Amino acid sequence: MASMTEVKQYLAYWFQLGKKLILSKSNRQILPRQVYQGDRYSAEFESCWAEIIAHPEENAYLEGTYQTISELLSPKWDIIPCARCNMPVPMINLGFISPNCPCSDMDSWPNQELPPPHVPINTRQYLDQLTKRLEAKDSEP
Repeated sequence: MASMTEVKQYLAYWFQLGKKLILSKSNRQILPRQVYQGDRYSAEFESCWAEIIAHPEENAYLEGTYQTISELLSPKWDIIPCARCNMPVPMINLGFISPNCPCSDMDSWPNQELPPPHVPINTRQYLDQLTKRLEAKDSEP
């Protein structure tokens, strides 16, 4: 079963590549301009996520896919890396892979020359870990 965190990250990754969220009932498309703000999701992304969770009847789904976000949050689905591009994709947890990764209609993806989409990074925590490793290396005989 895909957790709420995994589904949220799935959307964040694909938003970074320009995939839109389609709200089928209201015939709207959403694509936050900013996904992250520092080491957190942006207010715009959080607002989009809150709308999805508050209105499951909208049948929201990621452009290029057919599974709704509500379906992804059910026990039937997992989120796994795509075999082609390593981006997160839905998979029915009954043993076979969903045939459509949202990357299937993106001729320029995967692009190994660009940094891949990512989760928020706590810069302070990362630098603290790096400092500890360097200090440990300096103290070695």
